[in-house]
Amino acid sequence: MRHLAAIIVLLLTLAVGPVRAAHTEAKLLLSAAATVPGDVVLAGVQLKMEPGWHTYWKNPGDSGQATEIKWQLPPGVTAGEVQWPLPEKLPPADVTTYGYEDEVVLIVPLKLAANLPAGALNLVAKVSWLECKESCVPGSATVQATLLVGTETKASANAALFESWKAKLPQDINHFSLQAWWETAKGDQRPLNLGSPASGTDKNFKYDAVEFFPNTNDDYEVSANTEVLSAFSAELHLRKNVKKLSGDWPKEISGVLVVEQNKTRSGYEIKLPISDKAPAGGSVSAQPQPVQAGGTPAPLPQSLGRMLLFAFIGGIILNIMPCVLPVIALKILGFVSEAKSEPRRVRKLGLIYALGVLLSFLALAAGVIGVKAAGHHAGWGMQFGSPIFVVCLTTLVMLVALNLFGLFEVTLGGRALDTAGELAAKHGAAGAFFNGVLATILATPCTAPFLGAALGFAFAQNASVIVLIFLTVGLGLASPYILLSWNPAWLKFLPKPGAWMEKFKIAMGFPMLATVMWLFNVAASSYGRNVLWLGIFLVVVAFAAWIFGEFFQRGRQRKGVALAFVLILLASGYAFTLEKGLDWRAPIIETNAAGALKASGAGIDWQPWSPEAVAAARAAGRPVLVDFTASWCVTCNAIVKPALENNSVLAKLKVLNAVALLADYTRTPPAITEEIAKYGVAGVPLVLVYPKNPDLPPLVLPQPSPLQLPSGYSRTVLDALNRASQP
Repeated sequence: MRHLAAIIVLLLTLAVGPVRAAHTEAKLLLSAAATVPGDVVLAGVQLKMEPGWHTYWKNPGDSGQATEIKWQLPPGVTAGEVQWPLPEKLPPADVTTYGYEDEVVLIVPLKLAANLPAGALNLVAKVSWLECKESCVPGSATVQATLLVGTETKASANAALFESWKAKLPQDINHFSLQAWWETAKGDQRPLNLGSPASGTDKNFKYDAVEFFPNTNDDYEVSANTEVLSAFSAELHLRKNVKKLSGDWPKEISGVLVVEQNKTRSGYEIKLPISDKAPAGGSVSAQPQPVQAGGTPAPLPQSLGRMLLFAFIGGIILNIMPCVLPVIALKILGFVSEAKSEPRRVRKLGLIYALGVLLSFLALAAGVIGVKAAGHHAGWGMQFGSPIFVVCLTTLVMLVALNLFGLFEVTLGGRALDTAGELAAKHGAAGAFFNGVLATILATPCTAPFLGAALGFAFAQNASVIVLIFLTVGLGLASPYILLSWNPAWLKFLPKPGAWMEKFKIAMGFPMLATVMWLFNVAASSYGRNVLWLGIFLVVVAFAAWIFGEFFQRGRQRKGVALAFVLILLASGYAFTLEKGLDWRAPIIETNAAGALKASGAGIDWQPWSPEAVAAARAAGRPVLVDFTASWCVTCNAIVKPALENNSVLAKLKVLNAVALLADYTRTPPAITEEIAKYGVAGVPLVLVYPKNPDLPPLVLPQPSPLQLPSGYSRTVLDALNRASQP
């Protein structure tokens, strides 16, 4: 049918002749007017059709032709795949096609090389389409746009238009857990089922209609007619008829699941293996549904209200994570110092601290939205995948430690001091705000219970939901201090201010130094043995800080000479250690997880993770243990790693002949970010145990709590391995 319709369209086209298309207008739009080398800019091919006319989706259906874009790009610019907005099913009913009416913007990410020279880039594309009403006419146009490459990024006038069309793109993760299976074939026709049980969907999610738009394939065609076997409920089950054109019956199906709810259509990209038999007991799922080690299904994306609750609880738990504790101790010290202040002042400082936290989380949300807009997957703690960020943070935290030791003081001076007045005191507004920012930064490598599920949900949503979830996490992190600052009577339970506070402040410098050592180790994973130069730079910075405090801040003579010496020392230290010795902007990037594998030790024969490695091990009937970890993840290294290196776990792995795979997330590779997102979490740690029976789903170990001992988590691992060994 498809080939016959295509021949008819071709004959009609030839009959019409080489008529210039006048019913569709094409333009090339850019999301940015100016950008920097190494950035990703979204290009949009806008097609505006006259009323009654339409163009086609990537799978035109029974007839038609997909729009084609051929780029003519300057050196250093590469185009990604076309991102197709959700199409409509177009009439007539007897020849179903998929396409767009009125207007469509086809989005294409353009990647700019990091060494691209500054200047104007002329971007050109040849666009070809087929526009149809009662008859079909081929159309084409050469469209172009100019992009400025320089030192700053500037959004274009079409930025809002891009956001509106990005919202119409099919999502990668949906509310359903689907599985596909065949019914008995009748000649070259065979019914295909797509289904999800009520237990695999959000109970609060109701839909009015459901449809499936398949991707195109030359070996088979999927009928446009959809038989909905379950409707108006959380359970989903639909049937499509497949006609085989050549070869064997397909082993997988891909396309877009279209769900209509309250007159709003949403699309979800799916790619499913097709089973030859229906699921046992009628239970269905997209892949074997992940199961927690305790035996319950792994958490799937739930309602927004539930995820907001998880985000708030996770934010509260972040306060007791090891990476945040040094800053929390400083905040408690600040409350002690303000114990006898006016309640109004205490409340104001509590709110300023909360403002620092919330603005920082807002910045993190903006970063996630930007990463998604560039066509990449986002993950919690992804900034720690940047070695440059780690070097900067290491230096900043060391300066905080030196400040606590009293080598120098951070104060406001001149007009700022006069304006700030008492709020510029040691524990004033500036200190409260900075503590909020620092607490947020140090919290990002930690994933607390409840937090992973909330962030995993957020990363699959639109910009407004991402911002809402992140601000809720920040509110949870700041809530204990807001509560304490607005209940000054509770301050009486804190120790009275006194000389001990100065000693306590100095003591708090040592946990900060421990944080520096941890960050230094993270940097070592990127710079190898060259990280010694970072250590030398930190010594130079410490020496400069001492001179600044001793001879400039507390000195009485020749302050200008002291300041000049500090600046010369910092400049020369930066040039000779970071730029020349460390070459910090060009880290040593390993192409595999070899470094992490060597660091794991304990006699475990770790192999690099890949989907192919998992599939090969399961095909051989061997259980698989996968550890998703990172050198900057505190929980991974303090709890999960010792638990996996336990002698009892090692012995169990050998007895079961299990395969141990390590997924190194230190530099946040996109493949691992995408894999983690499948399990409803936003970052590491994540431990999976695949049973030796390849038909059974993986066991998802729960994320450990910050107070859990490695020995306790070892028992969780052993329990999962025992379950995985069952036939």
